[in-house]
Amino acid sequence: MTRPAFTAARRIVIKAGSALVDGQSPACAAIANDIAYLRATGVDVVLVSSGAIALGCPRLGINRDGETDRLSLEQKQAAAAAGQPALIQAWEQAFAAHNITTAQALITLDVTESRRRWLNARATLNTLLGYGAIPIVNENDTVATDEIRYGDNDRLAARVAQLIGADLLVLLSDIEGLYDADPRTDPAARLIGDIPTIDASIHAMAGDAVSSVGTGGMKTKILAAEMAAASGCATAISLGSVEEPVLRLASKSCGSWFHPSQSTASAREQWIAGSLNPVGKICVDDGAASAVLQGKSLLPIGAISINGKFERGDTVQITKAGGKLIARGISAYDAADARRILGRQTGEIEAILGYRRSAALVHTDDIVLV
Repeated sequence: MTRPAFTAARRIVIKAGSALVDGQSPACAAIANDIAYLRATGVDVVLVSSGAIALGCPRLGINRDGETDRLSLEQKQAAAAAGQPALIQAWEQAFAAHNITTAQALITLDVTESRRRWLNARATLNTLLGYGAIPIVNENDTVATDEIRYGDNDRLAARVAQLIGADLLVLLSDIEGLYDADPRTDPAARLIGDIPTIDASIHAMAGDAVSSVGTGGMKTKILAAEMAAASGCATAISLGSVEEPVLRLASKSCGSWFHPSQSTASAREQWIAGSLNPVGKICVDDGAASAVLQGKSLLPIGAISINGKFERGDTVQITKAGGKLIARGISAYDAADARRILGRQTGEIEAILGYRRSAALVHTDDIVLV
C-alpha cells in the first residue's frame, strides 16, 4: 500500500545525517537519484546535509578516531570550515550525473528567529527552487556559537521545512525509525510505523543515543518532528543507507511517520493572525480589496495609503477605503519605501527605490483573510 503523505507531497525537505555523507558516496548518489526523480515529477526539494565537521576533522588532523562530541567549540568551527567545501563537492558530484545544479545555503539560529532574515532566507530558497537548483543547507558552524546555534541539523531541517512551507520532512539516519526499545540490544524491538501524536511516551522511547559522527540522535529527531507537526508538515524518519532511501517511503511499511497537527495553511494563518501584532495599516482600493479576497497578492498600484511605522517582515492590517479590515499580512517593504511606491506599477519599483525585493507589497502566501 502507498502512503498518501508521501505521494501527495509537493515540497519536501530531506535531511541527510553525517553517517550517510562521511566517506559513503553510494549513499549520496542514492539520495541524489531519488531527488532527481522527485524533481522530474514536479516536487520541490531542499536538502539539509550534515557532515562538514566530520569531513573536516581528518583534513586538519583533528580527533582522528572520528568522534566529534569531545571537540571544543573552536575545533568544531575550524573543522566545519575545512569540511564544508568537501561536503558541497560530494553533493556536487552526486547531482552532476543528473545535470542538476546545487547551491550552498549556510544558516544560523538567528536567521530563522528574525522575521526579516526569515523572509530573506525564504526568498533565496524559493528563488533557487524556481531556477531548478537544489539548495544544500547546513548550519554555519564556522561562526555559530553555543548560544546561537541549533547544534543539530534535525531541528534546523524542521525550521527549513517551516520556512518554505514544506508538506513533508524526511530525516534520513542510520536507523529505520523509532522503536519501542533499542534495536541494537533488543532483538524484539518493534518499529513504530505511525505516530499520530507526540506525547511523553514517545519522548521516552527516543532516549539519549547519538550517532558517533553526528550531534543528533532520536531525541532531536522527535523534537524536529514536533516542530514540523506544529506547522502542518508531516515527518518521516527512516534508514538512509539503502537503495532508494527516499522513494521507498511511498510504502507504508517503511520508516516512522509523524502526523501534522494541522494543515500547512492553518499553521501559517495562526502564526500571522495570532502570534504577530500588527504595527501598521495599508488601505487599499476596491479592486485591490477584491483581489486580496480572491487569494491574490496586494500590489502597490492598489494601495491608497500607508499608516504607521513598520519594517519589512512586520505584520500589517489591510483595510478597505472605508476602514473595514479585510486581512492581515506580512509586509515585503518597510513603511517608508511602501509610501514611495504607493499606487505605482510593479515595473516602476526598481526605478523608484533603486531595488525591487518583491513585486507585491504583501505576497499572497503572507496574507490571512479576517
